[in-house]
Amino acid sequence: MPNNLDLLKKYDFKFKKSLGQNFLFDSNITDKIVQYSLPLSKTVIEIGPGAGTLTKSILKLNVNKIILIEKDKSLIKLLQNLKEKNNSIEIFNEDALRLPIWKLGNGPREVIANLPYNVSTKILINLLKNSSQFSKLTMMFQKEVANRIIAKPGSKTYSRLSVISQLKTNAKILFDIPDTAFFPKPKVRSSLVQLIPYENKKYNFNFEKMEELTRFVFSKKRKMLRSIFKLKGGSSFLNSISVNPNIRPENLTLEEFCKLEMALRKH
Repeated sequence: MPNNLDLLKKYDFKFKKSLGQNFLFDSNITDKIVQYSLPLSKTVIEIGPGAGTLTKSILKLNVNKIILIEKDKSLIKLLQNLKEKNNSIEIFNEDALRLPIWKLGNGPREVIANLPYNVSTKILINLLKNSSQFSKLTMMFQKEVANRIIAKPGSKTYSRLSVISQLKTNAKILFDIPDTAFFPKPKVRSSLVQLIPYENKKYNFNFEKMEELTRFVFSKKRKMLRSIFKLKGGSSFLNSISVNPNIRPENLTLEEFCKLEMALRKH
């Protein structure tokens, strides 16, 4: 770890809380992350490479193209130094939330990233919206967020994020990462999640409308569906699409969310 910190000092780098910077310096863990990402796609995109430890693990393998997206300008010189040694690297000094990541490089493309936790959910939703452009997404999240991504109906952690993630991908937690692997040490636990987008559309729904629907129902999650949809006809509306009016949002299956979304579009 001192070598990585010395490298950052060399470039006069200062950690910025506002950017959610907790760098992963344990190369054994970054090597393990890359192993789970094999076989690597034609274009590998890394969001928030930081000091480049994960980048170096990716470069150990035969990578065709690696695109680094780093918002912090003070890290670009350090990453440029890596680029000089490897011409497969392309660097964007941009905000990942404003960049059309799904258009970068040539397909098939994948994302491997230790995401900044303060924007990880927003980044994930942007990628899910365009999931057909990726072969896989292997990304680090706060453990609590990772649990929400994979949560099943009926569980306390089942949420809007669970529904949207699972409608678009097959998602699973690969392993947990100790806080000691990061610097500065985060106050939360972390998990590596892999999301494999469905090749063919598994569920029929409109993404934007599903975002609206899940945001709406989970904001009223203590209420029963008949009460939530009272203005649409309550029980009679829900019975007409074979959805139980006497359950709460956390008990709706993915298929039932799709039935609801389609019915509301037609309503």
